[in-house]
Amino acid sequence: MSRATFINLRRITNTNTFSKNREWKFISFMNGKDIFYSTSGLAKIAITPNSLYSIQIRTFINVFNPGVNNEKKYKEKQLIGYSPEQMFDVIQDTENYKHFLPFCRQSTVKVKGKDHAKTYLEIGFPPIIESYVSHITFQRPHMIKAECRDGKLFKYLTTQWNCDPGLKDNPNTCVITFFVAYEFKSQLHSALANMFFNELVKQMEHAFFVEAGRRYGKPCIKAQKLNN
Repeated sequence: MSRATFINLRRITNTNTFSKNREWKFISFMNGKDIFYSTSGLAKIAITPNSLYSIQIRTFINVFNPGVNNEKKYKEKQLIGYSPEQMFDVIQDTENYKHFLPFCRQSTVKVKGKDHAKTYLEIGFPPIIESYVSHITFQRPHMIKAECRDGKLFKYLTTQWNCDPGLKDNPNTCVITFFVAYEFKSQLHSALANMFFNELVKQMEHAFFVEAGRRYGKPCIKAQKLNN
């Protein structure tokens, strides 16, 4: 790693970055371990010097291999112990994302209609921080889809939730299908984010279930993963 890269990363991470319920702190390269991490109970991400070296090598290779596809996708389906209406209301409550969603630093609803909304979001962790207007379409209580169309870092970012009826004899259950697809404009950002993609997405997905528990109490059944 070059001295310039080291200094730049140190400048980014040496200053504590705050958001609601969250604090980022810097740990020197000298300990051979973490560069920065979240002290939030919701999330903990660590990046090592070896990881960054690997990122630099892969980024260098990708620059000369434009055919590399940096698109990432994630899909999971679960039977959970909350009704479709309950989960829909948690997912649609974008104004409060900043209070319960890991890596969400700001969230403000700008427009809200019967089947659509626009919410300003600031998400990420240093040095990957993106702010954009999320264009949301929904059909209560079955579907919510959010798209980033004007991001500075993302070529695109799409998330979709489907809340379908669960057990026939239990209306307080539903089948949740969660889908995420994105691609960064920058090879460096892609390499960095891809290292933690699955863990970040799982933490974000789990945060919605935790928030449902805070609002509605314990789920009536234990969550069960289903085949997609």
